[in-house]
Amino acid sequence: MPACVAALAMPERRDYPDPMMPERPRRLIDPGRPHLVAGALLFAASLALFWPGYAEYDTLRQYEQVVSNQLDDWHPPIMARLWQALLPLGHGTAPLLAVQLAGYWLGLALIADALTAIGRRRAGWAVLAAGLLPPLLGWQGVVLKDAQLVGAALAATGLIARYRLRDRPVPGAIGAGAALLFGYALLVRANAVFALAPLIAALAPVRRPAAQFGAAITIVAAVLALSGTINHRLLGAAPSDVTSTQPRYDLAGIAVRTRDAGVAALPAGTGATLRAAQCVTPYFWDPLGDTPACVAALAPLATRSPGTLYRQLAVAALRHPAAYLAQRVAHLNMTWRWLVPAHLPGAAPPTRSEPNAAGIASPGRAAAAWQTLAGGMVRTPLGWPFAWMIAALLLLAGAGRAPRGPARRLALGLLASALALEASFAAISIAADLRYHLWPMLATALAGVLLIERPPSRRATRLAGGIALLLGTPALVARAGFADPPQEYDALLRWTPPVALLPR
Repeated sequence: MPACVAALAMPERRDYPDPMMPERPRRLIDPGRPHLVAGALLFAASLALFWPGYAEYDTLRQYEQVVSNQLDDWHPPIMARLWQALLPLGHGTAPLLAVQLAGYWLGLALIADALTAIGRRRAGWAVLAAGLLPPLLGWQGVVLKDAQLVGAALAATGLIARYRLRDRPVPGAIGAGAALLFGYALLVRANAVFALAPLIAALAPVRRPAAQFGAAITIVAAVLALSGTINHRLLGAAPSDVTSTQPRYDLAGIAVRTRDAGVAALPAGTGATLRAAQCVTPYFWDPLGDTPACVAALAPLATRSPGTLYRQLAVAALRHPAAYLAQRVAHLNMTWRWLVPAHLPGAAPPTRSEPNAAGIASPGRAAAAWQTLAGGMVRTPLGWPFAWMIAALLLLAGAGRAPRGPARRLALGLLASALALEASFAAISIAADLRYHLWPMLATALAGVLLIERPPSRRATRLAGGIALLLGTPALVARAGFADPPQEYDALLRWTPPVALLPR
């Protein structure tokens, strides 16, 4: 939590509105509501800065599906259908850029405005300041499912929080709009349910923790059960092998760590073959899909259904628990960016779009300058997911000092959302890009603004400093001592990170 953002949330005089007095009608953008005005201006400025939006490899592959109307579920079908619906408004990435930036600033502005309404004006400015953090805003200028998730989830949260923070019932139309936005967010990323289920439960008119937990579990079960049907039958996407990548990645990781033992349907010598071809890396699963020797080594798994592969993974993990633990711990270290080289790829937002034949251009020089600034900041703790996790845990531990009320409930929901998604990476994650952590980072920043109304106690400061020193020092030593990895994709396919937990 940056000091500048936390400082804006310090104590202030509160002028609570008289609950007996009816509210005067207000325009959508009322000059007397400066946070809404600022949010609108920041949206316009961001849209102008990043127009027409950055396109990465995944962006271009999905755009090909959008134009051809040949969808599969490797990329989110719900995002493709939205893109198709918006194509009459403009070519390429621009329509979706406008959507994700609108959701981003709408959500932040509504939360900020609600905080002002309960007398926390400076906290409202802190919310908008959090949205201006270059790594967060920089990635929001890239048209990807991760930015779509952030925009939709933040808009939905803002719509509900605008009423919850003032202890008022949510109008039916607002609740329906938020539900649609949350539904989109749940479908736009396969693992979004782990982040959004606890947040939705916290925003619901349910106060008992046991009931909230039950609601979150129900949401997770429903989304996991129905998402395939929605993607394939309702949205018309063809099934791909995306759901089998996780078990194949972990089965290969077990195989390379168990010498010559047979794993699942793989022959006994598969582990040696995978090691020789450098098929398994904690950084990402890609060598197993893009390197011919690796693809051939895993060929016996190619015809297995995802359900069968997950059952085989469960059996293999029980038989070789040390190998499975090493596989997951090594990957967690990568994706949480703890003991890693200083210039680990996949953190900085792009400064130009991928070359393409679709006529999708790059934003201008001002946007590239912003992205360069963001690229420098992701080398600091602002770009280290493990540092944000520590901040979230410390905020959760200190939440009891905050006054009871809607702000604390919303903060706890945001912290549960951030930590649940990060915890899910322990079992479900195959790549280490920073963009997968954007929502937990933003949710933690917002929770900090909601909870911090006074300077922390000396004891809390000493505790936070001690934990930062304990976990931050090894991270700094690793970044100073480890050799930089290659930055080109083809070379990364053959790179073995320093902390790989692989047999020599």
